[in-house]
Amino acid sequence: MGSLKLPQSISRSNGGNALFPLPTSPLLPKPTSPPHQHRSFALCKGFITGKTMKLFTPNILPFGSQVLKGEWGLQFSRRSTSASVQPVTEQLKVDESNDPLVSGDSIRRRFLDFYASRGHKVLPSASLVPDDPTVLLTIAGMLQFKPIFLGKVPRQVPRATTAQRCIRTNDVDNVGRTTRHQTFFEMLGNFSFGDYFKKEAITWAWELSTVEYGLPADRLWVSVYEDDDEAFAIWHDEVGVPVERIKRMGEDDNFWTSGVTGPCGPCSELYYDFHPERGYANVDLGDDSRFIEFYNLVFMQYNKKDDGSLEPLKQKNIDTGLGLERMARILQKVPNNYETDLIYPIIERAAKLANVSYELADDRSRMNLKILGDHLRAIVYLISDGVAPSNIGRGYVVRRLIRRAVRTGRLLGIYGDGRGNLEGAFLPEIAEEVIEMSTHVDVDVKGRAPRILEELKREELRFVQTLERGEKLLDQMLADALVSAQENKTAPCLSGKDAFLLYDTYGFPVEITTEVAEENGVSIDMAGFDVEMEKQRRQSQAAHNAVKLQVENSADVTERVPDTEFLGYETLSALAIVESLLVNGKSVIQVAEGSDVEVLLNRTPFYAESGGQIGDNGYLYVTEGESQQTAVIEIKDVQKSPGSIFVHKGVIKEGVLEVGKEVEASVDANLRQRAKVHHTATHLLQSALKRVIGQETSQAGSLVAFDRLRFDFNFHRPLLDRELMEIERLINGWIGDATLLQTKVMPLADAKRAGAIAMFGEKYGEEVRVVEVPGVSMELCGGTHVSNTAEIRGFKIISEQGIASGVRRIEAVAGEAFIEYVNSRDYHMKQLCSTLKVKAEEVTTRVENLLDELRTARNEVSALQEKAAVYKASILASKVFSVGTSKEIRVLVESMEDTDADALKSAAEYLISTLEDPAAVVLGSCPGEGKVSLVAAFTPGVVELGIQAGKFIGPVAKLCGGGGGGRPNFAQAGGRKPENLSNALEKARSELVSVLSEKAS
Repeated sequence: MGSLKLPQSISRSNGGNALFPLPTSPLLPKPTSPPHQHRSFALCKGFITGKTMKLFTPNILPFGSQVLKGEWGLQFSRRSTSASVQPVTEQLKVDESNDPLVSGDSIRRRFLDFYASRGHKVLPSASLVPDDPTVLLTIAGMLQFKPIFLGKVPRQVPRATTAQRCIRTNDVDNVGRTTRHQTFFEMLGNFSFGDYFKKEAITWAWELSTVEYGLPADRLWVSVYEDDDEAFAIWHDEVGVPVERIKRMGEDDNFWTSGVTGPCGPCSELYYDFHPERGYANVDLGDDSRFIEFYNLVFMQYNKKDDGSLEPLKQKNIDTGLGLERMARILQKVPNNYETDLIYPIIERAAKLANVSYELADDRSRMNLKILGDHLRAIVYLISDGVAPSNIGRGYVVRRLIRRAVRTGRLLGIYGDGRGNLEGAFLPEIAEEVIEMSTHVDVDVKGRAPRILEELKREELRFVQTLERGEKLLDQMLADALVSAQENKTAPCLSGKDAFLLYDTYGFPVEITTEVAEENGVSIDMAGFDVEMEKQRRQSQAAHNAVKLQVENSADVTERVPDTEFLGYETLSALAIVESLLVNGKSVIQVAEGSDVEVLLNRTPFYAESGGQIGDNGYLYVTEGESQQTAVIEIKDVQKSPGSIFVHKGVIKEGVLEVGKEVEASVDANLRQRAKVHHTATHLLQSALKRVIGQETSQAGSLVAFDRLRFDFNFHRPLLDRELMEIERLINGWIGDATLLQTKVMPLADAKRAGAIAMFGEKYGEEVRVVEVPGVSMELCGGTHVSNTAEIRGFKIISEQGIASGVRRIEAVAGEAFIEYVNSRDYHMKQLCSTLKVKAEEVTTRVENLLDELRTARNEVSALQEKAAVYKASILASKVFSVGTSKEIRVLVESMEDTDADALKSAAEYLISTLEDPAAVVLGSCPGEGKVSLVAAFTPGVVELGIQAGKFIGPVAKLCGGGGGGRPNFAQAGGRKPENLSNALEKARSELVSVLSEKAS
């Protein structure tokens, strides 16, 4: 990560005395000494006795008595487990000979090593895009273990530990304002799946905190659930925490639930006390100015039933979370999470672009720098995990954060790229720092850097194009709201319609509009905004703040049924035993002819849908005696339940199927071959895309079906025709090479080192299946594939389109589907040639000539219709009547039957040009079934009276089920209810007469 740079403000802890010197220049220079060589942190009182001390003596450092060179490139001293912790006196003297090992990277590694040494399997962080439909983003370390906690899948290990990347946006408005709120954070966790429980979780948490991390014991407070006497006793009697520092708290604070029903249990939390001098009276652990909660231990021991009662779980679990940024704040002695080495270098990069000093900046500027530091972390890791900015779902989260960051940068005075290029983007400049710091968070980020930076640049520039226009409009709206409020003596409020206009037309997230409005003392009519949003589109919902778990009835079935043995790589037919039958989700013993059924077998050749490939089709046969069939079940789909239980969905075509019966499972070989061809072609397509448009493109989804393949990928523009042709040329060349595929099973780590890439949506264990087309493609994939590329026969792209911002989709055919597609296109081309009486190569020219002729004919017809409308209008002019006494105003309101909209406009223009000013004309017509056209034309004299055509025509059109508008002197509208036209014109006539009579009297 390079040298650590900390703000001057961190030297003002411990009563305001400087603990170590820091430069005071506006932008902190990098130290000339090697990284970390002179880095030191003062410790709190109550740590080690004596007038002088070393920050960490060798016996409390994390890795033992030897000096080791770790993967971090730092020297570690291994601690002894017999370390003692004693009070400290007033004066502290820093000994800089030993690195205190309090960097964020070191804290993470020490946590994982601590639990690894206690039998926990170190597992990688899951993606920020969860494999769980109940949550939008990964919001907790336990999310990847949810199926295990539910008992839906067997545990692979009894205990595990992770450093999980998380995103939470429910408190996004507090980012930068408080000391601890972030959108992106790392949750360090240790988990037990029916193994150890409260005693081990508590004692290890204490040992980690006080021995491994060296936190002073007398600065730690504990909370427990009010009825959890067991946890209270462990903390007090076994760990030795004084009673006065253990707080019993209620259900809202210290009882974790997954939902209305499901796994739940008490929890216990560890707090660090920044101000022990305040004593023990009237202590509130929720006081952020004094305490920070850094470790939460959840004791998942009950199942909440529908009636609210609690029953003990058969398998009691431990789920914990320690906030990395919070622990870094404590150990690094800084006043907030943002000034730790996990975020501060990003802030410093932003400050440099803004040409400001964080240390000398005012509170507002510091807050904005913190927002940039936080948001850029979240944005980079989300885009790295495949989330592209869009207006829905996860994409909206990224877009919202990017737009908040852009506006925040502008508030800091950053325009363009911050280096003089006003046409450039500054977010990529800051993101480079995040990417540089990502090595120990996610090793894949640096490899995805080109795509991340390009996505950021494109999204920022796209937003900036409308930002300035929107800002001017918002300023005017707020000024109008303030003036209106002053005149009416009401609270200033921006209408929901205006807020939606800013969102829909100018790309302002309503959160930004709200922030700007609040800064100017104006509220937002959010109810009105929601009404407008519902009319236009459905807004994505924010990630839930709780992970929903539910113990389902189907779990009872899966507990009784063993995992299905998959035989489909080797054979398409096998004998199997019916383990269970389900009808409408309920377990039954037998199923009769004509019924839909779900069949669970002990073994199967059927492939279950996964990795984008759909499930096999085929049949199950029950035979008795000499091959006499007694039942036939048609299988139309196969799904995989949590774990490895295959659910064969089908219908009983003949006979009766019973649990325990032996069946012959037979896969439709033709459909399987079609799926194999399309799956291998998908691998070739991904390789071709990377070669043609760039290695940074990545998969965003796929479908492998019998009739086609679909491949979604991250890219910022439509592919050119020549690029699509080159992709097809590459793939068909590889097919023609007749290359034998190689399939291997190997450890996941070995596969990644070999360069294998993962298929989107696939989950992997420690052993993975690697499918390789030598020299072309190597991917982790559990799908079925051809043995030789020649089996694919041919490949053709049938469409390429955008499906979301930054996401493209290719649909293609291969194998038998390719032959069918080519034959179908050839048939239709022959029919077209016969109809046009031309050769195939002449079709394009002939069609273009026909289109030219058609356009000419339509223009001629339109011109004739307009002439006819003008002629009709000249006749209607005789129906003009006058209104007013002091000033005579000529008025005409009439229907022109079936005249189309363009001709109606020409008629109105003719009339208004021939009538003497002042004059007002309103015409209507029904040009087709279910269509209404309206037009209003006013001369300058009418407009001067305060009557505007654009505002007048809207309510009239509303009577016809439509709307419209336009300029003060001319407006058009439409509708869907021709039967209401006469009433609408009558309304227009009466209102014109009424208002003009008043104005001209």
